[in-house]
Amino acid sequence: MNINNPKIWSLTDGSQGMISQTRGLSFELSKDVIEIKTDIIFPWSKLQPGILPVYSWIFKNDIPKDNIPDIVISCGRKSVYLSIYLKKKFDKIINIHIQNPKISPKKFTFIVAPNHDNFKGKNIINSIGALHHFKRDEIRNKTIKANNLVSCIVGGQNNHYFFALREAEKLCSKIINLKENNSKLEFLVITSRRTSKAVQDLLKLRLSSFAKLWLGKGKNPYKFALYNSKYFIITSDSTSMISEASISGNPIYIYQLPLKRKSIRFKRFHDEFKNLNITRDFISMNTLDNWSYNKLDESKRIAGIIKERIIKRINESR
Repeated sequence: MNINNPKIWSLTDGSQGMISQTRGLSFELSKDVIEIKTDIIFPWSKLQPGILPVYSWIFKNDIPKDNIPDIVISCGRKSVYLSIYLKKKFDKIINIHIQNPKISPKKFTFIVAPNHDNFKGKNIINSIGALHHFKRDEIRNKTIKANNLVSCIVGGQNNHYFFALREAEKLCSKIINLKENNSKLEFLVITSRRTSKAVQDLLKLRLSSFAKLWLGKGKNPYKFALYNSKYFIITSDSTSMISEASISGNPIYIYQLPLKRKSIRFKRFHDEFKNLNITRDFISMNTLDNWSYNKLDESKRIAGIIKERIIKRINESR
């Protein structure tokens, strides 16, 4: 293995959130990366790994038969199947899974799990928030800054949070109040795949007179927002969006949505980011405060730890 440029297969189910995590870690370790979308047949596609045995014929996607990887990096339930299959077939490969795989950690060389999962062990490396592919260096090298830009990144209802018109109306009122008291602030509102049509329509109705809105059509300005915003307002339902914004080093306000049920994981996440002075709650206010914190680049940090451990493994095997 060329430790400075190992052959890597990145395995996901094709969702952008998982791709961002595996891509972030993969390209910190190598430039030789093949991204594979895992597709498996029923009932494996519906069942948690560990219930059924894994065979080569359960995979519907083409698996490259040559250029066998040195490292496999996976994220998501479906990719667990392919990771453990490849590890069994090619014993010498290093398989790394991002997030709690919900099966024995012994199936993997390393697991990268966020602190808020409270998942620990000898081969488990804990991260602050979620990994992603956005780069701190790219932000630092930007020459144009929208010094008054406030990016409002809006998620949607999930298993833990309510996000209906009532919550959207309150958010709009707070943003309108900010604009009325700070005319020089510019607002960019970006919705996600989980934002309902009703909430999108309300945002457009209440905010389009002074804010630029992206409601899912055309080029997504999300990357521009991460690299050019002075402030962020982000709904509390997404750990990934908050983690990604934290690479900026700029103030992140969290609009706390009402809980459907208590979530220890979300509480740990929000408490950790508050304690690190990365986030504050977005409450009724007339101005936005300026504060700074150490920019998070967890993909880079975790990759450094993994590289050190791989080198140690190689030296011990000699």
